Amino acid sequence: MKKFINSTDALLKESLTGFGQAHADLVQVHFEPAYVTRAKPAQNKVAIVSGGGSGHEPLHAGYIGYGMLDAACPGQVFTSPTPDQMLAAAEVVHAGKGILFIVKNYAGDVMNFEMAAEMLPFDHATVLTSDDCAVINSTYTTGRRGVAGTVIVEKCVGSLAETGASLHACQLLGNKVNARTASIGVALTSCTVPAAGRPTFDISDSELEMGVGIHGEPGRRREAMREADSIVGDCVAAILADLKTTLENDTSKDILLLVNGLGATPLMELYLIYNTAAKLLGDAGLNISRSLVGNYTTAIDMAGASITVCLLDDEIRQHWDSPVHTPALRWGR
Repeated sequence: MKKFINSTDALLKESLTGFGQAHADLVQVHFEPAYVTRAKPAQNKVAIVSGGGSGHEPLHAGYIGYGMLDAACPGQVFTSPTPDQMLAAAEVVHAGKGILFIVKNYAGDVMNFEMAAEMLPFDHATVLTSDDCAVINSTYTTGRRGVAGTVIVEKCVGSLAETGASLHACQLLGNKVNARTASIGVALTSCTVPAAGRPTFDISDSELEMGVGIHGEPGRRREAMREADSIVGDCVAAILADLKTTLENDTSKDILLLVNGLGATPLMELYLIYNTAAKLLGDAGLNISRSLVGNYTTAIDMAGASITVCLLDDEIRQHWDSPVHTPALRWGR
């Protein structure tokens, strides 16, 4: 294993310190316990707090700032943050209108955020993200995983919170965006957790993992490597099947298409994936009115990509388009 690290024990602290120094105008990094907040705390709004295991950068700390998160709690690599991190972050960023936790649907994250919520002395609510349509049974997971669609939820809910909306309204919007979003990922290689020092799973040069999770969890099936158009075609078909009922009942056919790199996939390949996905979605009668391509929810150093489709309505489009200023996402301000 070759990585730019000094020691596995110091990796997270040194990385967070560098992150804080690089974006000192936007974020403040805290330790013991570890959490990250806005450099200039917001006032009189619902505070949006998220978090999860490290290794998915820029998720979540990269989305702290105006129009998105107020705080993020980073756990060790692929390990849930602890309740004391969440409590400390929530207490610092509480701005008089309650706390909304945005939590990816993994057992450790859900359990620890629930424990933290039970100890909060002020109003709180939770949005669980579960956009991974690759999960079709419970062999490896207790439910649908939260993956790259989490970015869309955080952006839209963060926008609404900036308007002074209530905690209940923010939760409702988060749940709506999550319900109208579907994602699926494909891995060409494994990721390597630094503390483990070896790939999380074995996969040959002639294979791919369809429906892989962002921690290297097994997907729907192991398949032979093939041309990109064929791989993307299967991904788009899975997403369309997942969103079928909503599409049938929707008058709008506008969508947001997010092509996300898992850490080690060149932008050249991500844009190729976008090109094919756009053709297929257009053939299905959908209009891509918003798009995003790049590394937004990674899996350390995994070669692979995910495709996310969010069905837009006027409310979601408004909050996606609204100004945002964070280390990893910024426009309109």
